[in-house]
Amino acid sequence: MVPDIGRGSRTHGLLVYLYGPGRREEHTDAHLVGSWDGFAPDPGRDTSPDPDPNVTLARLTAALDLRVKQVGGRAPAKHVWHCSVRTAPGDRRLSDEEWNAVAQRIVHATGIAPDGDPDGCRWIAVRHAEDHIHIVATLVRGDLRNPRINYDFNKAQATCRRIEQKMGLRRLNTGDGTAAKNPTSAEKFKAERTGRPETSRETLREAVRQAVAGADDEKEFFTRLHEAGLRVKMRHAPSGDALGYNVALPGDRNRHGEPVWYPGSKLAPDLSLPKIRLRLTDGIADRATPSAASGRADWSPPARERRSTTGIAERAAVLLDSDDDEAAAQLVGVGELLDAVAQTSPAATRAELAAAARAFERATRSHVRAERADTRAIRTAARGIIQAGSALGRGEDGGTTAMLVSTLVLVALAAARWHSARGHAQQAHASRQAAEHLRAAYRQAAATPMRALRDQGRALPEAERRTHEATICAALPEQGLRADSSSTKTDALAATLAQAEQAGHDPKALLQQALGMRELDTAEDVDDVLVWRMRRLAQLPAHPGEATRRPQAGIGQPKLSANRTSTRTAPTAVTRPAASDPRNRPPRR
Repeated sequence: MVPDIGRGSRTHGLLVYLYGPGRREEHTDAHLVGSWDGFAPDPGRDTSPDPDPNVTLARLTAALDLRVKQVGGRAPAKHVWHCSVRTAPGDRRLSDEEWNAVAQRIVHATGIAPDGDPDGCRWIAVRHAEDHIHIVATLVRGDLRNPRINYDFNKAQATCRRIEQKMGLRRLNTGDGTAAKNPTSAEKFKAERTGRPETSRETLREAVRQAVAGADDEKEFFTRLHEAGLRVKMRHAPSGDALGYNVALPGDRNRHGEPVWYPGSKLAPDLSLPKIRLRLTDGIADRATPSAASGRADWSPPARERRSTTGIAERAAVLLDSDDDEAAAQLVGVGELLDAVAQTSPAATRAELAAAARAFERATRSHVRAERADTRAIRTAARGIIQAGSALGRGEDGGTTAMLVSTLVLVALAAARWHSARGHAQQAHASRQAAEHLRAAYRQAAATPMRALRDQGRALPEAERRTHEATICAALPEQGLRADSSSTKTDALAATLAQAEQAGHDPKALLQQALGMRELDTAEDVDDVLVWRMRRLAQLPAHPGEATRRPQAGIGQPKLSANRTSTRTAPTAVTRPAASDPRNRPPRR
């Protein structure tokens, strides 16, 4: 059950809308289900002889506005309190009597008309659809004082949660006051009227979020806003220092022909200028550091950045699994990373990645604050991805996107566990939604490269294939996992082990290292996750069509025994076998 509260100044205008046909003829059988005294005139079901709905509507307006007229100029400028209450999709149909009980509980909880208070505000509840009602009240009490309705939305939310439990309705997640402000009804109707797929508030929120993703400083942030085509207006103190900013969409104007401005803080709590400045103070690390670790220079810049970022994302997942409050800073960085990947990915995956970024935005905000926030590595990764741009049309980009997205799925699920452990129901749900979108994006990005890898696995010589299948079957049960060696699922794993051996790696040690990086219980396809981990660790091409080369000396080659597994550490590649080892043979051509 979802409440939505607003304020207005025209009682009659609101009632005309509620009793009218609606903007799409969706209002049917409008009638009262409750009122302050149970005897308010009902324009929808007036049974007097020859009723005139307009006359009854005027009588209802006068009755509601009686106390407002009595106090005259002391009445609040916006004296109309309007709360719509809607059941969730799939809920049963409530009767008029049940909706009356809902309305009474909400006006009591919010302070509009407390139970047993004869001087409560006048209110009515109108029903013109099966799944919701509209509560309308005028904000002057019977004793001509203003009601105390502080935190009315939070109180209405809490009451709805109790009503859901009592009436057996779908129980929605409890909010914590950190969610972004929802678009108003007027904003939604304006979007429909102008043919926009979403409201200006939502469009601006996403544009500002993308502008801050990986930005180096405040100047770059505002430059990106201008480059995105937004109108930007700064708010300055008398000293000249910038206090905040407002943004508007070109062409979005009010009835007076003026731009409709939105302060950053009204788009989302973390998009105010002070909050953005706090994020930017973490800084961006030296770009030479991650680039040097990203491996081969012959890969395209987008491919190199995605490879480098995959390892950083793995470390973010490990931090989230540690159940430390300091991991809250990583959530903000992951949000920026998702925005960066969505902006630069090929068209085939962009829609799902953008949906994942929008969903995860809710997961980045909670009341948990990291005292030693350090997001330099992950923000640097986001910046690197944006600067490298997209490799549209290149097969390598599809492979490295799949490599990165496969890891981001596990990061989103780690975020869901982190939030669930702290009772953050909405954030945990948003993380799981993001994971589902990421899985859909992964399936699209991985289809071509995984098909090619499976073909290569099936083309291996029989003896070599059986050797690698034995390695897989021996390794996976040690982790409590199962591998079906009779199916084609292990073909890509076998091909990856063969290519790693070609490049001079120990296949058994490489597989053990991939298994030991972090848990795989939440992976939808364990084989796919291991394939991408090993290809990154061994610096194998993400797209199997490229030639396999030996790892470059001095890059990601710390020693690792074939009998020892790396446990939850930063990913590293295994050492090359000795020259006398028969596996150290020239690569096949």
